[in-house]
Amino acid sequence: MSTQEKRPFDAIVFDLGGVLIELAGVSRMLELLGHRLTPDELWVKWLTSPSVQQFESGHISAEQFAMDLLTELELSISATQFIDEFTAWPQGLYPGTVELLQTLAPQYTVACLTNTNSLHWPRFCNEMGLLDHFAIQFASHEIGLVKPDPAIFQHVVERLACDPARILFLDDNTLNVDAARAVGISAYRTVGFAATVEHLTALDILPRP
Repeated sequence: MSTQEKRPFDAIVFDLGGVLIELAGVSRMLELLGHRLTPDELWVKWLTSPSVQQFESGHISAEQFAMDLLTELELSISATQFIDEFTAWPQGLYPGTVELLQTLAPQYTVACLTNTNSLHWPRFCNEMGLLDHFAIQFASHEIGLVKPDPAIFQHVVERLACDPARILFLDDNTLNVDAARAVGISAYRTVGFAATVEHLTALDILPRP
């Protein structure tokens, strides 16, 4: 049996926020919105927001993003305060993240695909040192595309140059998982690091205890 036949996938692609990086923004946004939305409704609104899409595809500045989003969502907070809070949303790596990536790297092409921006990406690169552990990094603001646009998943497939069914993608948002599956990628929703490990174990990528 060949090595490829033994392995269920050739590449493993991780979303970052909510999968490998703990985020603190959801509760704050729900508070600013007066709890008019559920967390799931908030994520749909966020992922489909014109302001967010423009910023996280690298087309507008942080200042313009803040002003546009505050207007779009009718939030009573200054643009400066929002930028300060938004920059701090990523709290840090979940414990065990680096060790997990190091375990996977010898057998798989390990990549990340994240909707990110000019405020968060430098923190991922410099403060958290996470990107050293990925063979390829797909950052929305550098690519000019955002999830759940099918084009960003097509871009990933082309860059990884393998059968999309042999790409495993883990993301914490249903919209993104559905969009990835639509282009043939093996995608699963996973929220938090423990669930990520559980998925990898269930898929026979990590050994069972």
